[in-house]
Amino acid sequence: MAGVAVPRVSADDRLRRLLALVPWVAAHDGPTVEEVCARFGCTEQDLVEDLELLFVCGLYPYTPDVLIETDIADGRVWIRYAEYFSRPLRLTPDEGLALLAKARTLLAVPGSDPTGPLARGLVKLARVVGVDPDEALEIEINPVATEVIDVMRRAVSEHRQVAMEYYSFGRDSATSRVVDPYSVFAASGQWYVSAFCHTVDDERLFRLDRVRSARPLDATFAAPAVAPDLTVYEPQPDDPRVELDLEPAAGWVIEQYPVERVEDRPDGGWRVRLVASERAWLERLLLRLGRDARVVAGPVGAAQDAAGRLLSRYR
Repeated sequence: MAGVAVPRVSADDRLRRLLALVPWVAAHDGPTVEEVCARFGCTEQDLVEDLELLFVCGLYPYTPDVLIETDIADGRVWIRYAEYFSRPLRLTPDEGLALLAKARTLLAVPGSDPTGPLARGLVKLARVVGVDPDEALEIEINPVATEVIDVMRRAVSEHRQVAMEYYSFGRDSATSRVVDPYSVFAASGQWYVSAFCHTVDDERLFRLDRVRSARPLDATFAAPAVAPDLTVYEPQPDDPRVELDLEPAAGWVIEQYPVERVEDRPDGGWRVRLVASERAWLERLLLRLGRDARVVAGPVGAAQDAAGRLLSRYR
């Protein structure tokens, strides 16, 4: 979308998209290029590059029977599985549980089919392993409800306001909002709606996987002549800052979050400065990092406070 800064897709996001795209395309017997791109939030060039990468994926000795076949012709896309996919898969209980946990994250990738072959296969696998995949496994990426995307897309085309319940990850709270949705788009493996929020009286980007419910209203709005120049996250000058010492295993923080300064440390780690607009967000990050991070400037007790609250619940 013109005027909206779209972050570069990381290798991890691209891999997740490709793994979710394969079973959907294979199950739909030649969907159109436009349909695939719209569903998975990518350009035609992105799709071609993904398929070129997929075409060279297989097993030794890389003969035709162990390679996945891809084809784009007459504006349609085909993916045909290699022959080894038809062979029975034998897993140990540990392997089955690990596969179930990892595959569940693919169902959360924008465009994945929650009732498609992957979802049906996971239900069967969960039954054999003896777990409930919806309750026993935690995943970091939440699926976007199809009805939420449909409501937002219709509201964009009809210039209609939407009432929604939205969960703010940073503040760890849910709010009711009325928004004027300008556009729906995908970036870095997530779906967003660019909108004017009447609650804060300003333009905002909202992640659609955090929209708990969306209801179109009768009220309409006039779309702006020029799309607002929004980014996924825009730090403010007065937002709190925090400095962390990161161990080498925590290098993913530098790639995933808006880091303002990075300094190499002699032990192979880094000292970073990043924006921590909301304390709840920082506490969750520190709990996830554990011993791989230490606060050297800012709310030094954030991790201990959060850990103490968690322990009190277990007690």
